[in-house]
Amino acid sequence: MAAPGRCFLVTGPPGVGKTTLIIKVLESLKNSHPNLKVQGFYTREIREGSERVGFEVVTVDGRRGPLASTSNSSPESFKWPTVGRYKVDLASFESLALPELQIKEDTDLFIIDEVGKMELFSSLFFPAVLKVLESNVPLLASIPIPKGGRDIPGVARLRNHPGANVFTLNFGNRDAIKERIYSQLVDLVQHGHDTTDLS
Repeated sequence: MAAPGRCFLVTGPPGVGKTTLIIKVLESLKNSHPNLKVQGFYTREIREGSERVGFEVVTVDGRRGPLASTSNSSPESFKWPTVGRYKVDLASFESLALPELQIKEDTDLFIIDEVGKMELFSSLFFPAVLKVLESNVPLLASIPIPKGGRDIPGVARLRNHPGANVFTLNFGNRDAIKERIYSQLVDLVQHGHDTTDLS
């Protein structure tokens, strides 16, 4: 069972800044704690001009690969799952994201952006997320807001987990929430170490 208060879930409507908040928290932590061992990934929009044409997965250490695309017409892409007009490249996603969710002895923090419909098409992804959640390593993740009042089952399990703190973003509160999550994570990682490790 994850210790209370070690799982931080950021939610809110599309475009409110969930990924931006996670990246800013990560950058602040790396500046204040350069030796912090962080694993995980975030997703980023791929745009052509003003049009969003897909999403890519970016690992914390900067490797990237496709997650979903509107324009992929390779023969194998016709078998891929779809979300709206996007085809989801599970092989690319799993090859980047799953190794990032392996629990190692010296991991200080996991970042998962996001636990959403595209990512959950991978049958291996949610079991890996649950292992992270049970590992006692702090987790900062984003989840979508329920559509029509209904959560995706995997998202509901995270949201209702006893160790989860859920932060709902809007344009007015996102800076304050970023500071709150950052300061709580600093407390957690400092208590997880001798402070000499964090210089």
